[in-house]
Order: sequence, then C-alpha cells, then structure tokens
Amino acid sequence: MTTEISPGLVIQGFQPPLELDRFKVIAFDMDSTLINIECIDEIADAAGKKAEVSAITEAAMRGEITDFKDSLRRRVALLKGVRADFLDQVYTDRLRLNPGAEALLTAVHRAGLRSLLVSGGFTFFADRVRERLQIHRAQSNVLGVEDGLLTGEVIGDIVDGAEKRRQLLRACEEAGCEPSQAIAVGDGANDLPMMSAAGLSVAFHAKPKVREQAMVAINLGGLDRLLEVLR
Repeated sequence: MTTEISPGLVIQGFQPPLELDRFKVIAFDMDSTLINIECIDEIADAAGKKAEVSAITEAAMRGEITDFKDSLRRRVALLKGVRADFLDQVYTDRLRLNPGAEALLTAVHRAGLRSLLVSGGFTFFADRVRERLQIHRAQSNVLGVEDGLLTGEVIGDIVDGAEKRRQLLRACEEAGCEPSQAIAVGDGANDLPMMSAAGLSVAFHAKPKVREQAMVAINLGGLDRLLEVLR
C-alpha cells in the first residue's frame, strides 16, 4: 500500500518514522540524484551529439535498454575526439548539487552512517562530488583520454546495476552491518539492484519504474525530505 504522507513524498511498506540510527550505510547514485545533470549528456553537447546520447541515456534509465554496459559503451563511443578539458567546463558551469544533498549528508554523517557514492558516471565528476560532500568512498567509471582528447572508450570494468549492488554489500561488510541496515538512493533503472538489496530504498525524482518499487519516493523538493521519514 502506497501513502502520500505529505505533498510529493510517498511511502510504501512501512510506517514512519524510522530511527536513523538503525542504519549504518547510505549509498547514492550521482547523476540526477546527488547532482542536477547527466554528465555524459553534457559532455556530448561538445560533440554536437547531445540528442543522440540523451536518447540512449533516457531509454537506459527507463529500463528499456537492459544492458547498461552496452548502452554506456555506445554513448561513450560517440564522445571520441571531444577535448578532455571540456569536462572541467561541464563541472564548473553546469554541475550543481541537487537541493538538500548537503543537508542530508550532514545529517547522516552526524548519525554515524558510512556514505558511498556509486555511479555509472565518471570518476572525473564522482571524485569531486565525493570530496565536496565528504562522502567516505566513491566508485565510478574511467574515461579514456589520449593526447588531451577522449578516446571513446571506458577503461576497466564498468559500474552497472549489478556492480552498484556489489558495492553496497561491500560497504555493509566494511561497516560490519547487514544490508537491512543500509539505505540506497537513486533515480534510474540501474539503481534498482542496490535499492532492492537495501533495507530502505529511496527514489529521488525518479523514473516511474523506480518510483513504483521504492519504499520512499521523493517526487517534490530536495533530498533532505528523506529526513521527514527518519528521526
């Protein structure tokens, strides 16, 4: 049973409030969750291929493309030849933290939770966001760069939905807790594996498929609205 406990805040499967100190780990997606953009779409702007890349991104996030690794490789291949210094421009000019991100991280850190940023995006952005929010650990993808240009390849293993789940479970092991003591926050289909493994799943301005399966759906307002169901 789903209940809208206040405008734009929907819960299902539990009765709020939950005690924040029952949780030990919180894991976040990055693009469109902690930050306001899909970084790969903004990089594609430089190549004049934003529409083409965005279409693949949207289909993947809706769950219409089920092989995230393939969809990411296809999108990154379209970035071949883009100047690597454009990443700095995207970070400086376009990337903003989503409302409530700082307040929520401050609250969960004060309560003693270990935080994790686990993203299908790129280390260039994830490492900087991790530092800004003082998140304990970040895991994301590495873009190939050669002679100052993107190679159109991802280096090493790709962080997909299954890897997000593994990283959540690893964080729980490191914290010495059960997955039931973890919170997972995301917006797209590739966040569902980690959300299903966590004790509390949170959809933030998410795709319909994700909202339907989450225990908390924040459809209006900032990330700190999660604190309305935690105390």
